[in-house]
Amino acid sequence: MTTRRRFLHRVAAAVAVPALAQAQPAFPSRPVRIVVPNAPGGAADITARTVGQAMSAGLGQPVVIDNRPGAGGVVAGELVARAEPDGHTLLLVSSGTAVSAALFKSLPFDTLRDFAPVSQLATFDLVLVAAEGGRWRTLGDLLAWARANPGKLNLGTPQVGTTQHLAAELFKTSAGIDAQVVPFNGTPPVVTALRSGEIDVGLDILGPLMGQIGARSLRPLAVLGARRAPQLPGVPTARESGGPLANFEASSWNGLAVPARTPPAVIERLNRETVAALARPEVRQRLADLNLVAQGSTPGELRDHLAGDIRRWSEVIARARIPKQ
Repeated sequence: MTTRRRFLHRVAAAVAVPALAQAQPAFPSRPVRIVVPNAPGGAADITARTVGQAMSAGLGQPVVIDNRPGAGGVVAGELVARAEPDGHTLLLVSSGTAVSAALFKSLPFDTLRDFAPVSQLATFDLVLVAAEGGRWRTLGDLLAWARANPGKLNLGTPQVGTTQHLAAELFKTSAGIDAQVVPFNGTPPVVTALRSGEIDVGLDILGPLMGQIGARSLRPLAVLGARRAPQLPGVPTARESGGPLANFEASSWNGLAVPARTPPAVIERLNRETVAALARPEVRQRLADLNLVAQGSTPGELRDHLAGDIRRWSEVIARARIPKQ
């Protein structure tokens, strides 16, 4: 190649790079949508709306919420898995996403392969509660009674296959107690059964029970996360009881993901804006009002968390012989 031809080749290449960059629109080029697998008004919906509104300023585009409840998150998941992988469609994922991956015989998507994690949004505690004025004042009292009376303890939770239900199964096997896990159709029936003495203890997400706890209708025996709940600093964690529960941890969480094959630069931008939104005091307070703790993450940390939960809940489902759905 002559010197002149080499020079012209370099000029052509230099011109082509800006032209290629101009051909690819900057992200985001239109409103960003977060698909939420829950009905409007709940904690998941309010979390997505609160964080999305804060993200919109940094993104320079509106963030809209698309509620697609039903089928354990399958409807929402399938919609996002099939969306254009350009960062404009996100999925609100959660511990329930991991449960669905473990519980369903088949899904129209692969939870780990078809989604790319962006960031965790928040964590929310699970809590063991008993009726105020009942037999137990502490978790130690409960465990001692359960071991002295095998098969007699009834532990109520919301529906089969929820994070709370599987956490109850994990709790009884980890504690080494023989107890009956009794699923109810939601949180209100669990509370009613506790107060009437139909069940001995309940396990549910802390937020919906705070009113009953504050009114002294229910007594919190332990939170199940790694740390004490900010809302109940005087209530110990289950692991503080030591023994077989010394390393026990079960909690709920939510986060954001995009379709697989979304460009890494777009994921990095979404992660940066999400973490920045979660750092805003008004966002943290709004989530705290819902008994949620704002907690962002890297995409890799969220992937590890999701994969770990799928493995753990799969093992719990197998041990408890819960039928696949």
